[in-house]
Amino acid sequence: MIRERAYPVDPWHIRETRLDLDLLAQSESVFALGNGHIGIRGNLDEGEPHGLPGTYLNSFYELRPLPYAEAGYGFPESGQTMINVTNAKLMRLLVDDEPFDVRYGELRSHERILDLRAGTLERTVEWVSPSGQAIRVRTVRLVSFTQRAVVAFLYEVEPLDASCRLILQSELVANEQLPPMSKDPRVAAVLDHPLQSEEILEQRAGGLMVHRTKASDLRMAAAMEHFVEAPGKHEVTTEGHPDWLRTTVAAKVGPGQKLRVVKLAAYGWSGSRSLPALRDQVGAALASARLDGWEGLLEAQREYLDAFWDHSDVKVEGDQEVQQAVRFGLFHTLQAGARAEKRPIGSKGLSGPGYDGHTFWDAETFVLPALTYTQPAAAADVLRWRHSTLDLARERAQTLGLQGAAFPWRTIRGQECSAYWPAGTAGFHIGADIADAVRRYVQATGDYDFEREVGLELLVETARLWRSLGHHDRHGRFHIDGVTGPDEYTAVVDDNIYTNLMAQQNMFSAVEAAKRHPDLARQLSVDDEEMASWRDAAAAMHIPYDRELQVHQQSEGFTRLQEWDFENTPPEAYPLLLNYPYFDLYRKQVVKQADLVMAMYLRGDAFTPEEKQRNFAYYDARTVRDSSLSACIQAVVAAETGHLELAHDYLGEAALMDLHDLHQNSRDGVHVASLAGTWISLVAGLGGMRDFNGQLTFAPRLPSRINNLEFSLLWRGLRLRVSVTADEVTYSLRNGGGAARLVIHHHGKDVEVTQVKPVTVPIPPAGPVGPPPTQPAGRAPVRRAPQD
Repeated sequence: MIRERAYPVDPWHIRETRLDLDLLAQSESVFALGNGHIGIRGNLDEGEPHGLPGTYLNSFYELRPLPYAEAGYGFPESGQTMINVTNAKLMRLLVDDEPFDVRYGELRSHERILDLRAGTLERTVEWVSPSGQAIRVRTVRLVSFTQRAVVAFLYEVEPLDASCRLILQSELVANEQLPPMSKDPRVAAVLDHPLQSEEILEQRAGGLMVHRTKASDLRMAAAMEHFVEAPGKHEVTTEGHPDWLRTTVAAKVGPGQKLRVVKLAAYGWSGSRSLPALRDQVGAALASARLDGWEGLLEAQREYLDAFWDHSDVKVEGDQEVQQAVRFGLFHTLQAGARAEKRPIGSKGLSGPGYDGHTFWDAETFVLPALTYTQPAAAADVLRWRHSTLDLARERAQTLGLQGAAFPWRTIRGQECSAYWPAGTAGFHIGADIADAVRRYVQATGDYDFEREVGLELLVETARLWRSLGHHDRHGRFHIDGVTGPDEYTAVVDDNIYTNLMAQQNMFSAVEAAKRHPDLARQLSVDDEEMASWRDAAAAMHIPYDRELQVHQQSEGFTRLQEWDFENTPPEAYPLLLNYPYFDLYRKQVVKQADLVMAMYLRGDAFTPEEKQRNFAYYDARTVRDSSLSACIQAVVAAETGHLELAHDYLGEAALMDLHDLHQNSRDGVHVASLAGTWISLVAGLGGMRDFNGQLTFAPRLPSRINNLEFSLLWRGLRLRVSVTADEVTYSLRNGGGAARLVIHHHGKDVEVTQVKPVTVPIPPAGPVGPPPTQPAGRAPVRRAPQD
């Protein structure tokens, strides 16, 4: 776990002031850079020491076997694993004849800074070689938001005391040696050296390499070029091998002088394009980067992020750690999706190999809401990718004996890659999560062209799945049996409330969209009878309720199950799934992550305020938060039910998930959903934002330790700014022209906002609040201490 305050609190920077080799892997995730197409981990420039090397291209993967003790009908036969592609980060330095290695000699100082406004990672080092030669090294790197295929590096070396001979070896390296990624020898064999060389091209100051995967048959190309500034005589040469290309710069440099090398690199991949086409593609990307040069790339990166922060920034006064963390989270969310362009967003983005690089339901449910209201084009592109995989989802549904489309629980390309049914592919709710993301995007943007081209078909095919997966009982009630909701500790259950309510909304949304586009609906073979069946099923949806306890049941019979013995569960036994058999978890009242509580957020229109109070108290006492997806949603519902200090505590946990490595697995990549969830905790939690039935509503309230909260939303082309204090809130519009107006609900009352004048309204007194909810023994979130 990263020690508290390992990164000093700074509103716009993540700063590492000393190098801790024991935390290299975690810091490599924190300092990862990406743009949704390319991701590079924050490895040291010299390559060693390292925790986990990593360079990734979105959706570039290798196939691997999925081993089963016993095969079963419908089990996926192979999985997909995102692989470490050709590494362009490597720039090894020799000072006279000694390698620059932070483990040897004297490391006088070492600082790295992730600049959230510049979009760069900067490193400054002072080092004395074993023979006594002192140097200063400054490096800067970026993954361009404006040039999707481009990565750029600056490497400067300055002798401090005496002249020395500097040799800089800049490389492209494929098939790097990695720590074991799987204990299964069959899987390990597939992932060992997954790239086969197809072409290598050497030039004086760089070159190009083309490789192909062995099983998935995907081709990638990487190219590099160097620009050298040296005070006197210097040499530049390049040599190559099927798996590496090395450009060497040799120069003699005196005190007060610098060797300065700019390295431009470009990446591309395809499953269908020819080798010459891909070679030319990365060559063109490199030419484009060369046209702008280092300074031009820096300027474009800053301008892109200036625009992003202008309409996406969240300001938090009173909790400096959360202020830093929410910007860190927004930055990584942007890096995961900005230039994904019809590709998925994985649970770790492109910051590490966790979960094999797979995308899950959390992309649509946690990441896309933040993007929908800040970067809607990026959200639309992820849904276009889902639409591109519809044929595979229909095929999967047919395999399962269902109609419509059964989207995979985890995947890269669109095929199901989950080898475990109960906590994986039984999570059919992913179809409704995708439908919810479609509904939200269309509602927030008014983009009905998107609904025609993409949204309607997604809504129709997921509605068909629910109608065939569920059934009416003899009393006419509609049930969905044998599924797993968000809580993976309660698997393969009947009538999971989250699933049922989201499926209900899915079917109603499909009917409404079909009515808006009747011609297209007919092309999809939707008729009045089918729409009537969706309406009937949705209207008759069974919602389990325990009348004795006066709480909803997470699933049918949940409140009858045996209670988990939290008092005698030691702290070291968490996460429970690693220390107890699943069968024991499945049969007791223990909740891994917000499930019914999440339903009360996303389908809050289906519960009364009193039901929310009782439900939250009941389920908070049974939720252990063994998933990083839980704290942010608990923060939202804690705020809605009036428990503002608890909401602040949960907000802190979600926000610091990676900066403090709270789940001790940030080494595999950042938790993009939890980082995006920090935005949700603030905007939907403390800001009280909801969008039920096409109406934008707010019910803001702040905990005692936060003085002011400001955020912006995009709604129907208008930029709404919300500024909340303890007593009042100000709503203002931007980018809409003088005639722009927006009617919102503020604590249940209509408020008209125009661009002419901001509107300030009071926050009404809070209603009665029940006793503070309790949490399982030892699992209460850390209290947010007052900030200096």
